[in-house]
Amino acid sequence: MGAALLGVVAGTCTGYLIQAGREPTKLPPLSQPTLAQSKGKAPEPLSAAQDRQVRADGDLRKLLLKKPAGTKTADWIPRDGWMNLAEFAETYGKSGTMFNNLITDEFRRAAVIGWQVGGHQTVEIRLIQFRQDESLEAADSSDNNQYWADRKPDIDSWPIPGTGSGTAYVLHRPETKAGFLPIYGAEAYAYRGDIAMELWIYDTKPITKSRIMDLAKRQMERL
Repeated sequence: MGAALLGVVAGTCTGYLIQAGREPTKLPPLSQPTLAQSKGKAPEPLSAAQDRQVRADGDLRKLLLKKPAGTKTADWIPRDGWMNLAEFAETYGKSGTMFNNLITDEFRRAAVIGWQVGGHQTVEIRLIQFRQDESLEAADSSDNNQYWADRKPDIDSWPIPGTGSGTAYVLHRPETKAGFLPIYGAEAYAYRGDIAMELWIYDTKPITKSRIMDLAKRQMERL
């Protein structure tokens, strides 16, 4: 083993000595075609109304759908329309685990609105924004919600037009609990840029595809 190693070192040294006695090889001249310079004025920067990122970095609550006239603000929605990291994590079953996951996922902020229609129908919409310095968490969040929604029994789903992978769902079997009216549900998940959208409707009557789809499309148009 030692002899083999010495042979490699000796051969390398011999190569260096031979190269040292030679004239350096000239390199070919560098060349590149002359680049033509564009003429005319540079395009004007996008206005705040056209630049989606300007809107997304502003007051996130302004991108939420407005509460319809004649409806009542849901009493469980924060009065200022914001959910901090702890409040958002509390909406999940394993809030402690979710809290840590949201830190890893670069949670930035969440805006929420909700209203009641009559005495039995409720609507809630959330916009969750991520920093996305390391990964595309808005897309991952939407995909994760869709993964679990797809596994619910008695559920139909449809793509939300103009959203890529956005999907709306309607549950046909109501949730039942002793002493309470049966509750039907519908939900929708989509994302645009660094913002994930979550939407739920609950009612004591079956919810139509057109109802959940209309809200989901109008909310995503605001993004």
